[in-house]
Amino acid sequence: MVKKIKAAIIHFFSKRGLILILLFAALSAVLVLRLFQLQVVNGKKYADSFTVMTTATRTLKSTRGNIYDVNGKLLAGNKLANNITIEDNGTYSSTREKNLALNGVIYRLTKMIRKNGDTPSHDFHIIIGQDGNYSFDTDDTTTIQRFRADIYGYQTTDELKKGEVDASPDQIISELSSSDYYGLTDEDEPYTADELAANGLPEELTKQEALDIIVVRYQLSLVSYQRYVAVTVATNVSDNTVAAVKENSDSLQGVQIAEDYIRVYNGGESMSPILGYTGKISTDELKEYGNGDDRYNSNSIVGKAGIEKAMESTLQGTDGSEEITINNLGKVVSENTDSLVQPSKGNDVYLTIDSELQKAAYQILEERIAGIILINLTDAKSVDASKLADNDTISIASYDCYNALIENNIIDIDSFSDSDASESEKKAQSLMESKQTSILNWITDQLGRDDATKYSELSDEQKAFFDYVISDFLTTEYGILDTSAMDTDDETYQAYFTDGSISPRAFLTYAANNNWIAVSKLSDKDSSYLTSDEIYQAVADFITSHITDEKAFHQLLYKYMLQDDEMDPKLIMQIMYDQGILSTSDSDYTSFESGSMSAYQLLYNKIYNLEITPSMLALDPCSGSIVITDPDTGQVRACVSYPGYDSNKLANDMDTSYYNKLNTDLSTPFYNKATQQLTAPGSTFKPVMAAAGLTEGVIDDSTMIDCTGVFGKDISFLSDSDRVACWNTNGHGYLNVVSGITNSCNVFFCTVGFDLGLDSNGDYDQDQALATEQKYAKLFGLNDGTGIEISESDPHVSDSLPIPSSIGQGTHQYTTTQLARYAATIASRGVCRDLTLLDKTTDTDGNTLTENQAKTLSTADNISADTWNEIYSGMQGVVSNDTVVWPGFSDTITVYAKTGTAQESMLRADHGLVIGFTSGAADSTSYGDVAFAVRIANGYGSTNASLVARDALRYYFNLDSEDNIILGHANTDSVTKKIVAD
Repeated sequence: MVKKIKAAIIHFFSKRGLILILLFAALSAVLVLRLFQLQVVNGKKYADSFTVMTTATRTLKSTRGNIYDVNGKLLAGNKLANNITIEDNGTYSSTREKNLALNGVIYRLTKMIRKNGDTPSHDFHIIIGQDGNYSFDTDDTTTIQRFRADIYGYQTTDELKKGEVDASPDQIISELSSSDYYGLTDEDEPYTADELAANGLPEELTKQEALDIIVVRYQLSLVSYQRYVAVTVATNVSDNTVAAVKENSDSLQGVQIAEDYIRVYNGGESMSPILGYTGKISTDELKEYGNGDDRYNSNSIVGKAGIEKAMESTLQGTDGSEEITINNLGKVVSENTDSLVQPSKGNDVYLTIDSELQKAAYQILEERIAGIILINLTDAKSVDASKLADNDTISIASYDCYNALIENNIIDIDSFSDSDASESEKKAQSLMESKQTSILNWITDQLGRDDATKYSELSDEQKAFFDYVISDFLTTEYGILDTSAMDTDDETYQAYFTDGSISPRAFLTYAANNNWIAVSKLSDKDSSYLTSDEIYQAVADFITSHITDEKAFHQLLYKYMLQDDEMDPKLIMQIMYDQGILSTSDSDYTSFESGSMSAYQLLYNKIYNLEITPSMLALDPCSGSIVITDPDTGQVRACVSYPGYDSNKLANDMDTSYYNKLNTDLSTPFYNKATQQLTAPGSTFKPVMAAAGLTEGVIDDSTMIDCTGVFGKDISFLSDSDRVACWNTNGHGYLNVVSGITNSCNVFFCTVGFDLGLDSNGDYDQDQALATEQKYAKLFGLNDGTGIEISESDPHVSDSLPIPSSIGQGTHQYTTTQLARYAATIASRGVCRDLTLLDKTTDTDGNTLTENQAKTLSTADNISADTWNEIYSGMQGVVSNDTVVWPGFSDTITVYAKTGTAQESMLRADHGLVIGFTSGAADSTSYGDVAFAVRIANGYGSTNASLVARDALRYYFNLDSEDNIILGHANTDSVTKKIVAD
C-alpha cells in the first residue's frame, strides 16, 4: 500500500502541466496578498500620496523690437509691468467644491484689484452698461457673432443655433452662471450661506462681481487642458495691488504676480496714425503670419495698424521655452534648467520721421483749423448754404456747434438719466422726454392715417425724423427695409425718394406689398402667413416700440430742441462743465455762471483755447494733413494726419470704450487723412499742364493767352461742363506760362488742355487731350501709389472731362502723400522716387541689418531744362507775390509753391491745398531742402493750407522761435474766408 501511494505521488509530480499549475497558483497567491496589502491594508496611505509625473514645455514670452525716429528718439518700446495671473491648480473632491473655492478666490482677487484703483483686463465682449445692465462692448456685428460662437464652443459663426445666434448679454451671463463649469449658482442644490461664507463669497453677487468671476472662469476654460498655464487677470497693476496680493497670497490659491512687458508709445496723437498699435492675434492673422513661421501662436501679440503692422515680421521676437515637470493635478513640480531656451527680442526699426517736426506740424494744423472755424463762426441757428451765391461764404452756425457736441458723443446723453445726474442733465433729460412724446405721437399718427402728409409737404424737421426712420432706423440699423429687394427705378420708389409726392406711410405700405420688408427681422412667423396689411402694421409697431431705444433718435431730438428754442444753449455748455469736459477752474466759468458771459462767447473762447477742438466738433473743417519729404531720397520727415488718437489706449489691454468712441467719431481719426483721404488736386495740377503744353509744343515761353474771365464762351461745340470760369471773373488779360502759374489762371490752362486735343486738321479730339494729360500725370508719378509702407489709397488720374481736368478737377483723386511725391518730382526736375518711412533696421545690439533706400521709378527725360525753369519761375512767383503768407522767405530760403482749391459741393466749403518745395536751404541753414503738400478738407481755400505750410517750414528751418509759431491756441493770423488766387 505504501509503495502504491509513493508511486502515485511520484507519478503525480512527474507531470509538467501539473507543476506549472502549482507554480501559477503560488504566484497568484503572492499577487493577491500584495494587492490586499496595497488596496486594503495601506490603500488610504498610498492614495493620499499618489502622483503621476509628466513633462511639458512652457513658453517664455519674447518682447517686440523698438521703433525710433530718425534722430534715435524712442517712439514705441516695452515697459516692464506687474500682471496678476491665476492658475487652476487647486485640489478638489467635487465640481461643487471646485466652483465654490475657485469662485471665492476670483471674487476676493477682483475686489482687491478694483479697490486699489486697477481694473481686471480681458477681451470678453460683455460689460456693465451705463444703465447698470449687461451689454455688449461693441456694435460690430461680426465681432459679436464671433464672440457668441466662442462662448457656445463653435469654430465658425455658421454653427450657431436658434437662440444662440441672437443671444443677448443677459442670456449669455445667465447660461454661464448656471453651468456646471462656471458654477455661480447651483439650481439643483443651491449653495448654503455657510458654504458661501466659508469661501469668502457673499450670498448675492452684484452684476459686476458676477461678470468679473465669469470672465476669469472663461479665460481658465480656454486653457483647461493645460492647467499649468496661467491666465492674466489684470495687467500693469499698481504697487498697491501688488502689495495687497502678496499680503493675501496664502488665501489666493494659484494667484501670482508675474512680470511682463507692455507696449508704450511716446509720440502722442501726432505719431499714432504712423505707428499704429498692437493687439492679440486674430484667427485670420494667425493663418497669415503663422504659415511657416513658428514664432506665432494663439497668444501672440501682433501689429494691428501702421508701422507696427507693416514691420510685423521684423519687430516680432522669438519666444523661449523650458521643460517643466507637472503632476496629475497640473501643478508644476520642477523646472529643467538644462532645457532653458531664452527668448530673443525682435529687431528694432528706425523711421525717417522727425518726431519733433511731426508733433509741431500736428499742432500747427490743429491751431490753424481752429482759426478757420473762429473766422467763420457766427451766432446763428443755421446757415442755408443753398441760398448763398458763393460756397466760400458759408458760415459756421454756433447752434451747429452745440448740436455737434451731442451728435459726436462729446456730451454723454446716456448719463442724463443716471441717479447721480446733475440738475442740468436732469433738466435736459426731462426736456428730451417731453419732445420725444410729442414726436412719437406725431409719427404714430402719420403711420396710422390714410391721408398722411406727403413727404414734400413736411417741414424740414419732420422730414429729418422720417429720413431717420426710413433710411437709418429701418434700413441701416435693423435691415428691415431690404435694399437688395428694392427696385430703385420703380415708380413709387421714385415718387417718395425723388419727388416726395407720396407720404412715408404710402411708401412703407407699398414696400410691404412688394416684398421689400425683411419680415424675419420683425417676427418669427412665416411671412407666407402674413398679409401685406399685417406686415405693414408689424413695421409700424416696430418703429413705435423700438425707436425710443435708439441713441441716434435721441440725438436728433436734441438737435431740434435747440432749433425750436426748447433747449437753451446755456444748458449744453453747463453740461460740458458738469461732465468734466471743461474745467471750472478758469475765469470763463465764473463769468458764465454769473450770466455775464453768453453761451456763444464761452463757445468761442473754448474753441480759441482748444478746449473744444475741431475734431470734437467734427464740422467743416475738422481735419487736415501735411506731408514733408526729402526730394533727393524720398524719405518722409513728417506725415501728419489730424485728428490722431492715443495708441497707448488701444495696445495691450485695449480700452474698448475708447476704441468704440474713435470708431464712431465723426471726425474719423482712424482714417489717415495723409495717406487715405482722396480729393481732387485743384490748381496744384497746373504745373503738369505747363509741362505738357511746353513739351508738346502747343505753347512756348512767349505764348500769350488772353484771359477774359471765362474759357470757351466763343467755342460753340463745347458742353457747359467745358465752359470754365476763372477765379478772377474780370479776367487776367494776357498771360504767359509763368504768369499763368503765378496767377493760377483757369482760362490759360483750360486753353492749354483744349489745344492738346487739337489734331493735325485743327479739330478738337477729347480723347487725345485726355490721353496727353494722363501721359504727363504719369511722368509726375500721379498714376500710382507712393510705396509708403502704411496703408494708402490708390490714386486716380482723371478719365473724363479733359478741360476741367486740366485745372485739377474732372475725376482726379489723390492723397496728400501722392501730392507730396508729385512736389518732390518737380523739385528733382522729373526724377520720381517712391516715398518711405523706413530708414534702417538693427538688431538688439544696435548692429545695422538693413538700410532702406526708396526706389527711383522714372525720370522725365523728355521735359527740357527750359520747361523746368518756366515752371520754377511760375511757382516762385506764387510765393513772392503773396507777401501776406510768405513774408521774408526770399531773404533766407527760396520757396516754390502752387496753391489749389478743389470744389466738391456747392453746399460745403472747398478743400484748400498747396504743394511746393524749397531750394538753397543748405546755403543758409543746417537743414536739407524739402518738398511738401498740405490739404485742409473743406478748409475755405488754399490760403489757409499755405499758412500751415509756411508755419511748418518756419519751424523746420528754425526761422522763428517756437512760441511764435506754435501758439497753444487757435491761430487766426492771416486766415481767410474766401479764395485769394485759385
